[in-house]
Amino acid sequence: MARYTGPSCRLCRRQGMKLFLKGTKCLTEKCPFQKRSFPPGQHGDARVKKLSDYGLQLREKQKVKRMYGLMEKQFRSTFSQATRAKGVTGEKLLELLERRLDNVVFRLGFATSRSQARLIVSHGHVRIANRRVNIPSYSVRPGVAIRLMGSEKFLAQIKETREATKERPLPAWLERHPEEPAGTVVGIPKRDDVQFPVQESLIVELYSK
Repeated sequence: MARYTGPSCRLCRRQGMKLFLKGTKCLTEKCPFQKRSFPPGQHGDARVKKLSDYGLQLREKQKVKRMYGLMEKQFRSTFSQATRAKGVTGEKLLELLERRLDNVVFRLGFATSRSQARLIVSHGHVRIANRRVNIPSYSVRPGVAIRLMGSEKFLAQIKETREATKERPLPAWLERHPEEPAGTVVGIPKRDDVQFPVQESLIVELYSK
């Protein structure tokens, strides 16, 4: 599956805000966005022009797509799935993105970023009902128990990551085992569980044209 392999901080600069794509580094003074918050490119620090309605819609879509680490084809497919589901399309889109397995591993605190969580899943470290699942886009359901497996070195790294992310709030639809690298999906993510400023209505307007 295709994925973005360029500089992560370049995406934050283009967006004009931190997307926290580099994990804990984004919270330190070493974050490149701290020094260069203007868009990338030769004339990035010039006066930024006012965006049109289409530009605002496109920027919002790009923000959510990059935040969850999806390419355009994956994101459009997820949106199509949201349009077929019952309920508000924008909220259904965010629900489907939150239920991705790589995002669940990230939200449980086992990874400092979604890209790191994607690697953990792709490398076969995740077990669901004692079955290995290595598909980052796998959609979890309520009642599913998730456990991380691997070598002692890997589990030690996960323990360090949990310590580093212990201040990160855990969403109400997830439960994390206090001692083991495991957790349980206890519900369906709601709109308020998306702890990031998102205007999903702009994305719906963009794809509805």
